[in-house]
Amino acid sequence: MDIRATSASLAYAANKPATAPSEAAGAVKDFVATLQNSETTAIASMSGGADPHALVQALAQTELAVETAVTIRDKVVEAYQEILRMPV
Repeated sequence: MDIRATSASLAYAANKPATAPSEAAGAVKDFVATLQNSETTAIASMSGGADPHALVQALAQTELAVETAVTIRDKVVEAYQEILRMPV
């Protein structure tokens, strides 16, 4: 068996895209941006800088984002539990 550094580095380079961040990273960034936007709007509303309609809209977006995150988490936990129930 002949293992060389070049073949190992080529194999690593070939598999690197599989471990690269995927579209899920973009979804997490959108989730964080939604939460930050809502927080900024809430602070502005408390200081009188934003209208109540903008606050309600921001809170509705945040609620939808959190519900989506909770649903995804529940599906992941359910899948993990299903895997644990599989016979070996």
